[in-house]
Amino acid sequence: MEKRITQLLLFVGVCLLTTLGCFAQTKITGIVTESRIKNPLVGVSVRVKGTVAGTITDAKGQFAITTTAPVPLTLSISSVGFQTREIAVDKQSDLRIELSEQVLLGQEVVVSASRVEESVMKSPVSVEKMDIRAIQSAPAATFYDALLNLKGVDMSTQSLMFRSVNVRGFSANGNSRVVQLVDGMDNQAPGLNFSVGNIAGMSELDVESVELLPGAASALYGPNAVNGLLLMTSKNPFQYQGLSAYAKTGIMSASNRSSTTTPFYDAGFRYAKAFNNRLAFKLSASYISATDWQATDTRDQGFANGFTLENGNRQNNPGYDGINSYGDASANLNAFQSTVAQLLPVPAAQIALISPDLARIIGGVNQLSAATKIPATQIINDVLLPNVTVSRTGYTESQLVNYKVSSLKLNGALHYRINDNLEAILQANWGTGTTGYTGQDRFYIKGFSIGQYKAELRGSNFFVRGYTTQERSGDSFSIGLLGQGINEAWKPSLDQSNLVGSWFPQYAFAYAGGALQTFSTALQQALATNPATAYQTALNAVNAVSGNLHTAARTSADQGRFLPGTPEFNQALATVTGRPLPGSLPNLGAKFLDKTSLYHGEFMYNFTKLIDPETLELIVGGSVRQYALNSGGTIFALDETNKEYRINEYGGYAQASKTVAEILKLTGSVRYDKNQNFKGQFSPRLSAVLTLAKIHNFRASFQRGFRIPTAQAQYIDLNTPTSHLIGGLPLFRQKYNFTSNPVYTLESVRAFGAALQGGTALPQAAQSLQPYQPKEWEPERVETYEIGYKGLIKNRLFIDAYYYYNRFLNFEGAEVVIQGAQPATLANPASLQQLISGTTRTVYSFYVNAPVQVKNHGWAVSADYVLPGNFVIGGNVAFNDLANRGSLPSGFVTFFNSPKYRYNLSLANRNIRGSGFGFNVVFRHQDSFIWESSFANTEATLRQQTKIPAFGSLDAQINKRIPGLKSVVKVGGTNVLGKLYTQAWGNPSVGGMYYISLTFDELMNR
Repeated sequence: MEKRITQLLLFVGVCLLTTLGCFAQTKITGIVTESRIKNPLVGVSVRVKGTVAGTITDAKGQFAITTTAPVPLTLSISSVGFQTREIAVDKQSDLRIELSEQVLLGQEVVVSASRVEESVMKSPVSVEKMDIRAIQSAPAATFYDALLNLKGVDMSTQSLMFRSVNVRGFSANGNSRVVQLVDGMDNQAPGLNFSVGNIAGMSELDVESVELLPGAASALYGPNAVNGLLLMTSKNPFQYQGLSAYAKTGIMSASNRSSTTTPFYDAGFRYAKAFNNRLAFKLSASYISATDWQATDTRDQGFANGFTLENGNRQNNPGYDGINSYGDASANLNAFQSTVAQLLPVPAAQIALISPDLARIIGGVNQLSAATKIPATQIINDVLLPNVTVSRTGYTESQLVNYKVSSLKLNGALHYRINDNLEAILQANWGTGTTGYTGQDRFYIKGFSIGQYKAELRGSNFFVRGYTTQERSGDSFSIGLLGQGINEAWKPSLDQSNLVGSWFPQYAFAYAGGALQTFSTALQQALATNPATAYQTALNAVNAVSGNLHTAARTSADQGRFLPGTPEFNQALATVTGRPLPGSLPNLGAKFLDKTSLYHGEFMYNFTKLIDPETLELIVGGSVRQYALNSGGTIFALDETNKEYRINEYGGYAQASKTVAEILKLTGSVRYDKNQNFKGQFSPRLSAVLTLAKIHNFRASFQRGFRIPTAQAQYIDLNTPTSHLIGGLPLFRQKYNFTSNPVYTLESVRAFGAALQGGTALPQAAQSLQPYQPKEWEPERVETYEIGYKGLIKNRLFIDAYYYYNRFLNFEGAEVVIQGAQPATLANPASLQQLISGTTRTVYSFYVNAPVQVKNHGWAVSADYVLPGNFVIGGNVAFNDLANRGSLPSGFVTFFNSPKYRYNLSLANRNIRGSGFGFNVVFRHQDSFIWESSFANTEATLRQQTKIPAFGSLDAQINKRIPGLKSVVKVGGTNVLGKLYTQAWGNPSVGGMYYISLTFDELMNR
């Protein structure tokens, strides 16, 4: 695949070079000044429209362009914060051009919606844009964080370094439903199949614009863009030259952290230079270091033994499973009957002989009638080893993780203009960092790196590019597996060859011994007063002290446990994090070994130069892609040759648009994509934009998107503390013998366990079990209907609104099933008991299609108004809802994690009365909502407890431009009121962040 992409680029390049001819040249010079005070403007972009030719003004505001484009031609003159002008030139000229400073409302040009430049007002679908000026004035620590201020955007903060962008409801900590492109390159980590925020993206100094396209975009951008597209474009070194740099520092403060207040440091630079308007290069780097936000949620999400989030804790619930507690593997005491019997001085059947009084109550001495005889097995179930879940003592996240995080980004590009219509680009983006992430487990992404390397030929009406993404996991590890691995390194949970030295048997034996002593004493006393109720009286006595019995059992089993900070603990931590995951009991490993790569080639051609655009605008394009999985067999399954799989995809698209009577724009597009493991998919889109009175734009569209299951969804084969994650392909059902050793749905196993705990006999309780019936797994498809409006009223009020309705076909969600260690069949009820104990069962989690359609809908409205003095007041509100949650199977995880309502309110002024001072204040609020994921317990009866609370947050900044130093000083803060909030289940709590920065740009105007 890599060779094919390289050969394609070379072939196209040679063909283009051999067709180059000699053309007449036109030289254009001029000066650009500010219209009000006539000062020269430096760094203004001057571009020949319809070509790649262009330059920038120098320190005196002067420019010179030599072009082969025939006259008459049009120059496009633009600069951040100034009105863009287009000037017709019909001969060699010496021009004097004035630009006016302006507040931009609805004037942006976007490319993401149609893959061609168009006014944001006439975009056929919803699109949001942040340009350089918006980025500079955002009240956020980084441009990426500022995306949260756009309407309809959810962000999941998993770390200071890692935020996931989510739109239209379906949210995840690692979101594979939103495609993130950096200069046309898919920025996903190939082994994870989602973008790790901007940890390996671009430096803020090199960002020209960010466009967000909410909703399906598969018709032009292919698989996975079913919920949105984030398009980040860097600065071209021909247009943005010179040196720029910034330094930022401040403090982070949160009351739940080990050190409440800690500093952070952030710095970067960018340098670009062009030679003779033919050759240009740029280099940029940025680095940030901080102590991260911390995940310290100690609530009990195990919901075991009747406890809930609100009342469960380690002191009162022996089966406690803290949200941010790790290594607390669990099992049912009742499952250790035979184990404890081996450790007792007499066999289980002879327990009745331990005391004469106990013997009488069982019936060994026939003092009671047959109706009151108590079997020995009931004594074991009721007294010695009741149906109670117990868990090992875990470790908190702060005991397992060093919260020092960092990110280093290095970017470089070389641009060469072969002629006015063709530019060659070699580009490299490399980033490394340490951060946190919440998926099926909590993960510590340590020393993780992504390198993206691109070769591209770009013309005024086409591009051909090939790139590769190289992911390296560094020293990343699973925090949950680490906690469990340290416990196993100290003492195995269950070792059949060494029961005395195993934690669960020790716990069970200690509990049974204490319970037996309490029971016997109470029984002897009760027999003397009322033999008929003696058994229940003695049982009540045991239940009354069960908490103490569990505490004593835990103390006994935990003797010698590795304590954080001790040499033994540190050695075990180093061993487990240095061992590839998952290992096997007791030698668990937590380290990721992932060197997965992606290879991608694509092209697009716009027929504008061959077809009159007033008649029809037509573009075509296509792509090929390969994922080369490489985890050393630790994450992904191996094929029959003991190698990891490669996944091949290809696709092509075409789009035609037509403007009728200058008021109606019609657009139609279609794309076809094929993945080797699934049937081909067609993705059409139809849209219309009607413009009335030149200011009112009404739009309507229908489009179909689809999502090819991720590489992990297809081929993952990984054990985690909560479940064994496997791919959804049929090969896994064969590998793990789903036919000969049946698997049962999680909900039915929970019902089975509850029935047994409630006293139902085993054969009757077994009727609750439902064997899982596999079905064909297909790519998820969505049909989206959308209407919208954009209007600019009196150049002061800008309104943007939309409503959408989604209908998902073959919606992809998670299925959890249970399999016994030995075949557990309905024909053998005794074999089914192993399904309810963590030590005798396997929990599998894999992706499946929902048996019913999933439907959601929503709307959003934003309004910005320019007040006198160029103060801008704005606000937006968004609504998202899963329309038919109640029709989905109980326990089906949709990952629809979104508040119904969220809104933002803002007030800003870029340059108050020409003083150079500016400010921006944003208040954000979102409702509470239920969180669904494989990390949270999402059993239907418990979903109302897995709730993310509502919160509001205030961000603010004030800045001062210093023209003499070509610099801007910025002081600001995010969540300045300091109230902690969490955006996803198990994620860290976010506090206040306060900063001061100094940015220098030698081409800065005003």
